[in-house]
Amino acid sequence: MDLLRHALATVAYRGAKTLRGAPEGFPDFSAGAGTRTPVQILAHLGDLFDWALLLAQGNPAWKSSNPLPWPQEVQRFFASIQALDNRLLAPLACPPERLLQGPIADALTHVGQLALLRRMAASPVRGENYFVAEIVAGKFEIEHPPKNPCAP
Repeated sequence: MDLLRHALATVAYRGAKTLRGAPEGFPDFSAGAGTRTPVQILAHLGDLFDWALLLAQGNPAWKSSNPLPWPQEVQRFFASIQALDNRLLAPLACPPERLLQGPIADALTHVGQLALLRRMAASPVRGENYFVAEIVAGKFEIEHPPKNPCAP
């Protein structure tokens, strides 16, 4: 379960980078007809983690939510990851590999979409060497202390 919890922390860390400092108007930025806006992607991320929690509990039910205002969706993103992480501390009703290959991997894809949309909206996310990032299981928040630039 440690690796699955670390995967969740990775989603939260990378997600926080895309959400932190998003410019005004970004939540409703459109890349074109038929594409999701950032707030719609963020709502979908909350739905993914809500679904993952239900899967872990043995109640595989999907629910699509209408997007909340951006600050509430940001809060929901971290709260839904935290709820799933808490549930991972108990026996699961589904194989953990399925949680990784389904909702968690999908979430990484959507976090990447948010990063791409930030660049398209002329507000790119600063690059980082994620191999040395201080990602900690159970830590799900938008703010991360700056990494020591002298550390390897």
